[in-house]
This record gives sequence, structure tokens and C-alpha cells, in this order.
Amino acid sequence: MTTTVLLDAGVVSRCRRRVHLEHDPAMRDAPRGAPDPTSELRMADATAHRRAVADQLAARFGERWYEVPTGPDVRSADREAATLAALTEGRDFIWGAMLPRDPLAGRRGSMDLLIRTAGGYVPVLIVRHKVTDPGTGARTSPLDELTDVGGTPDKGRKVRPQPRDQMRLAHTRRQLQAAGFADERTAFAGVIGLDGDAVIWHDLEAPTWPGGRTALAEYDTRFADRIAVATAAATGEPALAEPSRIVECRSCPWWPVCEAELLATRDVSLVVRGEDAGMLRAAGVTSVDALAQIDPHDTDVPLVGMPVADAVGLARAWLADLTVVRRSEVIDVPRADVEVDVDMESFGDAGAYMWGVLLSGADIGVPRGYRAFVSWDPLPTEDEARSFAEFWAWLTEVRAAAAERGLSFRAYCYNELAENRWLLSSAKRFAAFPGVPRRREIISFIESDQWFDLFGSVREYFLCSHGKGLKTIAPVAGFKWRDPEAGGENSMRWYRDAVGLDGGEPELPQRKRLLEYNEDDVRATAALRAWMTSPAVHEIPYVGDI
Repeated sequence: MTTTVLLDAGVVSRCRRRVHLEHDPAMRDAPRGAPDPTSELRMADATAHRRAVADQLAARFGERWYEVPTGPDVRSADREAATLAALTEGRDFIWGAMLPRDPLAGRRGSMDLLIRTAGGYVPVLIVRHKVTDPGTGARTSPLDELTDVGGTPDKGRKVRPQPRDQMRLAHTRRQLQAAGFADERTAFAGVIGLDGDAVIWHDLEAPTWPGGRTALAEYDTRFADRIAVATAAATGEPALAEPSRIVECRSCPWWPVCEAELLATRDVSLVVRGEDAGMLRAAGVTSVDALAQIDPHDTDVPLVGMPVADAVGLARAWLADLTVVRRSEVIDVPRADVEVDVDMESFGDAGAYMWGVLLSGADIGVPRGYRAFVSWDPLPTEDEARSFAEFWAWLTEVRAAAAERGLSFRAYCYNELAENRWLLSSAKRFAAFPGVPRRREIISFIESDQWFDLFGSVREYFLCSHGKGLKTIAPVAGFKWRDPEAGGENSMRWYRDAVGLDGGEPELPQRKRLLEYNEDDVRATAALRAWMTSPAVHEIPYVGDI
């Protein structure tokens, strides 16, 4: 007997409700959200990375290297047939494999690389993210020794947990087993990561998962569940997965469908997500209305992600259609005589191409107002070092000028994770370039009182029923972006056009658009800070009063 659906490896790491919607015939023509540009960018970069690794390996292994035909005009059935023929012939390295479908188990899917061993084949995945960290414990092989399956202990690397990678490898192993081509002597499977200099080997039968489970056991449990969910959807049986708002919803094309259902029932996950939403439903608190009625001092309410009072306050704010409510009577944001707002623009993982600053406060002999330190050379580029060094030199000059005049100084950003990442990364990557500060100088700055994250203050002093992003919070302070399409995702598209990344001529109007977008971001941070330290902030309702 065969299943009614065929699923790829991605389903085991995907929201169960999404799996349902993807296989429900009634949802075939349902409206969906626009593609997430950030995800599109990541996929394009990942494709380019895989191709670069493939070219390197193809040059190394010559005639032993075989690539399954691919392209928009190549049918999946033809790719499967070519892969099966290559497996049957015993090709040493099969690139772009499309494994034979397994209708009995309901599996279909592809794998970047299959390596022939004495006992069969093992899969290797190529990804554009880090798969190791400094340390020990990882098992690796250099790229010119791909057939050294399992590798040897690496004294300089430890495995960085990437559950999705292991799930994809487990899926392919099950496909190889079903087709009769798996090397049953070993359960090792490999990953080549962002650095592209070695294979990291995972033992899929080692008890490395929580509770002593193996990756294969975890995969089998998840896949069986997704098969059940998809089969129920495809055959019209009662749904096994209902909608609930989670982090993944932000970029899911099915969010408009789920959002409409959640709004119709005023589902509790609209204000409390993830595990907390599930625990509340299990306790009978299924709606925002019911949550709003709870005594905020009731410590028996099953919540682990936030205090009960905050959850109740968010529910009441949502019902009152309030974007922001105060969770504190007193709001304290430190100010300084000389203030600088900082906002960085990056392009995925390729680099930070712009550092925008807004200088305000006392006159220190440095022109006040907005300026940007930018590189319009397509990333990655060494010109990024030049723009970063100029930004740091300017910031150092402002700090020194304030100190010479006995004035206090503080620099502000909104959500320092991004800025800190590129401050530290730039210092490391461009350490040999003139004007680039040492890493310890960067660390000293970001750990000092002179570097302040306004996002932390928003999180401390407010409850935000529609999120804490700057584009959501700054309008409450009266700020408005000039560009109605302003946003991080759209800026990715603008950047591609601004530097001609897709092969066309650079579009100068898009550069102007990005500069204005960055300027508005730093002015939004300044406006938010000014509002939070003004009497106007007390016009925002206090959570204890709603």
C-alpha cells in the first residue's frame, strides 16, 4: 500500500499547519503572502555557494565527478532516472541527485552530493551557514579526501548544532535505504558549510539529541507526524494541525490564511506565542478575551515565556487596539550632552555597506546632522574596510571632542545585535587595513556606558501588542518614514539595484533611496529617545489602568 502524499525533507522542520495547508486541495487557490525577499536572497546566495563548491570539487575529481542534468526544462522524472542510472553504474561522486521516489513511505527529495563507498552511498549537504565553532569534538575530512567517510577528530572545531541539516541528511539516508543504495556499514553523513574547506561528519545513529535520541529516530518521529498531517489534509479528514502564531509566521506565504482564522477566533497566540500559547489552550484559555480576564497576579497560570502580568497586559492592550502601553510608571532613558544615533545597513551575510550617523546636542566643532559612510562596490568588497574605518575615525573624533570639552557622550542604536555583529566582524575581517580598530577596542566601546540600545528600554518599559520593531514603535512617538515602502526586506532589493548586483547598470536613484531610508532610521531612533524622555510619553496608557 502506498501513501497518498509524497513529502520532501523540509517538512520535518516546517510548521505542521503549513504542511496541512500545502496539501489541502481546498486551499489551492487561497491568497498567499508575497515572497519574503530576505529568504529569496538567502536562497540565491546558497545556490551560488553550492555552485562554487561544486566547481571546486569537479576540478579536483575530474572524470569521477558526475552531475545530474538540471534546469527549468528538465523534468523531475528525468532527474530521478539520471540519478538512478548513476547509482546503478556506481559513479563515484553524484552531484545534484534526485533520489528515486518512495511511494511506500511517502518520500521524495534531492541531495547535493552522493559519495560512493565500498558499501554503497552516503549523502553530503552543502550549506551557506556555519557548521562548526572553535573547539574540539567535530569529525572532519579535507575536501580532497571526500571518501574518508567519518573523518577524524578535529582538534580545532566543534559541531555547531544545525538540526535542519541533520534532518535533511536523515531523509536522504532513508531514501537511499529504500532504493537499496545506502552504505549500511555506517550512518555517517556529511555537511560542507560556509567556510567550504572541510566536510563535517554527523553520525545519524549516535545518541546526540535531547533525551539520548539519535538524529534518525528524531527524523522518523517527525516524518511520521508530517505524513499523517498531510494525508489528513489531502483526503479531507479532520485537520491534525490548527493555526497558531509562531516566529516562522513572519515569512510564511500562508500567513494571510492563518491570520484570518486566528483573528476570527481572537486566538490567544495573537498576543502570546509558541509554547505559552499551547499551554494556555490546554488550560482552557483559548482567546485573547479569556486571557485579558485573568488576574495578572495569578501565579498558577501556565506561562514560561513571560510574566503573567505581561501576558494579561498584552491581551488588554490588543483588545483596546493599543500598539503600546506602559508597563512602568517611571521611564528612565539616559541622555548625554553629545548624542549620536547609529544605524548600519548590511546585505545578508555579505557585509555591512553603510554606517549612518546623526550627531546632535552640544557644539563640539564637528558638523551636526546626518552623514553616511558607505561603499557602493558590490559586496563582498575590500572597500567595505575603507567605509568602516572612516566611520570609526569619525566616531572616535566625536568622542574625543566631547571629552576635551568635559561633555558627556552617548551613542544610540535600536537593537544592538546587528550593529554589534558587524562592528566585531568588521574589526576581525579587516584587521590588516589602515584605520580599522582592533577588536578589543570595539569590545571596550560596546561594553561601555557610551553605547546604548534603545530596544532594551522599549522592552523594559513598554508592552507592545503588535511587536517591538522600530517601524512599529517610532510612529507612536510621532515619527514617519518618507518612503512608504521603508523596511529591511525591501532595502535588500534596493541594494541589488543600487550596485547592479544582478548584472545591470547601478541605479543611482536607489542609492539615494537607501541613504534616505538610513537617515530616517537614525532620526527615528532620535525621535523615539526624545519622546521617551518627554512628558508626552505619559500620555500612553499605563497597563494597570486598562
